[in-house]
Amino acid sequence: MDSNNLPRSQKLLHISQRLHQPNSISPLSNDHTYPSESGKKPNRSAVLICLFEEGDEIYVILTKRSSKLSSYSGHVSLPGGRRDEGDVDDIRTALREAEEEIGLDPALVDVVTVLEPFVTKENVTVVPVLGILWNKQAFNPVLNAEEVEAIFYAPLEMFLKDENRRQEDREFQGEKYVLHYFDFKANNTMFVIWALTAGILISTASLVYQRPPDFEPRMPKFWNKNYIRF
Repeated sequence: MDSNNLPRSQKLLHISQRLHQPNSISPLSNDHTYPSESGKKPNRSAVLICLFEEGDEIYVILTKRSSKLSSYSGHVSLPGGRRDEGDVDDIRTALREAEEEIGLDPALVDVVTVLEPFVTKENVTVVPVLGILWNKQAFNPVLNAEEVEAIFYAPLEMFLKDENRRQEDREFQGEKYVLHYFDFKANNTMFVIWALTAGILISTASLVYQRPPDFEPRMPKFWNKNYIRF
């Protein structure tokens, strides 16, 4: 992205410089997964954690999935989805899906790094791609109605605070863990951010702000990777 003429937030610039990993693109052949009973290669997806600054706050772009979808209908999520055969890496998957879902031009996004994957109990590897939207005014959302019902922006630091947070204790195969629920009102609508999306944003906020959350995450770990079951 050629953004030399854009005014840059010093806060975001510092984050970009601190986290930037030029060699962080993860080849699709290196699946971060665990063995499945069927022995089949698991699915892989990527999501875009797109940050921008407004006022003195850093925000993240979130969507509400269409209620017509067959899976996770109506859930709040990060832009993203399953990889295509033509995707050369996880960055391409995340940017392509964001463009298809909300009309976000990849040229507006400065990709900083690819974060540690999450693996669901369905054996889907979800790779978070962290990017920065320097020019928010240039982004005019165009929603794909078949996939996205709404778009909104939430302050990233919210995912480190105990305010507007609920939790549900769960257990799976003898392991106890917590599902986190964050209630956030935007555009006169109350959105609930939970499960995998909440887990990714808790981890991202801790990385960006360099501090742990005000609560105990108790998110399951598996093979030294973030592992959310929902």
